[in-house]
Amino acid sequence: MLPRPQASVWRRCILPTVLRSGPYRLFWYSNEGMEPPHVHVDRAGCSAKFWLQPVAVARNSGFPSQQEVWRIQKLVRPHQRQFLEQWHEYFSSHR
Repeated sequence: MLPRPQASVWRRCILPTVLRSGPYRLFWYSNEGMEPPHVHVDRAGCSAKFWLQPVAVARNSGFPSQQEVWRIQKLVRPHQRQFLEQWHEYFSSHR
């Protein structure tokens, strides 16, 4: 089981962290509950967004290689179910 999301604040928006793995921080923006479930991934100025149903790259902003994006997608995939549960729990209680 993943830990409960931790939150930081960015431009009046809460950024709950759902997983930290190596250099990656996986999170969502608290104001994106109307979008389909997804997770954002940051590392040292690079960012990507992954849809959770199915797990797929929505956008890549700065990750220099497709191989790294695929590695991150492989990181997201085994946590898909937990992320979806956390997404629905978080956004159902923050509307």
